Amino acid sequence: MLPIDVAAHGSRWRGRHPLEKALLGIGLTVTAVCLPPWPGGPLVAAATLAVLLGPAGVAGRQLWRAFRIPLGFCFTGALPLLFAVGGPAGPVSLAPDGPRLAAELLLRTSAASLGLLLFAFTTPVSDVLPRLVRAGVPAPVVDVALVMYRIGFLLLDSMAQVRRAQAARLGHTGRAALWRSLAGLAATSFVRAFDRAAKLQAGLAGRGYDGALRVLVPEAALSWRFLTATAGLLAALITLTLTLKGLYS
Repeated sequence: MLPIDVAAHGSRWRGRHPLEKALLGIGLTVTAVCLPPWPGGPLVAAATLAVLLGPAGVAGRQLWRAFRIPLGFCFTGALPLLFAVGGPAGPVSLAPDGPRLAAELLLRTSAASLGLLLFAFTTPVSDVLPRLVRAGVPAPVVDVALVMYRIGFLLLDSMAQVRRAQAARLGHTGRAALWRSLAGLAATSFVRAFDRAAKLQAGLAGRGYDGALRVLVPEAALSWRFLTATAGLLAALITLTLTLKGLYS
């Protein structure tokens, strides 16, 4: 399993209803996107970090390892705003408002990413997908998502096994050997993943699969205290952001 999935299965909030955590995480994400980037972005990011490292119990090292990937995409998306293509200044020049626009985009996207990570670190996919049927999502769509989720881990497991075998046979000792190992890794993992997926299908058929995957969903009741605290946090962030924005403007 991926580290973020391991953290979600062992989260302090594992027993809470997924809707509670979705309202909190997605609410923080929407707040980060809709509020003015300054001071909204830093305020939402600080509040999300406080929840992640505090009540949610996410380890700081785990959070950084998961956050650095979307943070890299945030920087990559903000960099083009620093430059202008064409015009009297030349083919490529610095945009007049480039630094401000890049900083605003970076603040928004990084804070929004933390909101999504809050939901991901506290809610396993296996707790969310079966409940989507009750929410009106067609059962075949949910079944395909569950199977693809499982196949994804089969592919990662196959790749890890092939890499260990290649390393044991000195397949990473040089550049040429590394390229050969990389090609062999792609081909072998692809074939083994399909083989294991076929075995998974055969196993489902042997267990009387009739077009619907029936899984046990742990019962969880909505906590009105949690929902009230979520609404209070979002309202406080919106009020504080608009108040500080009025003072600065």
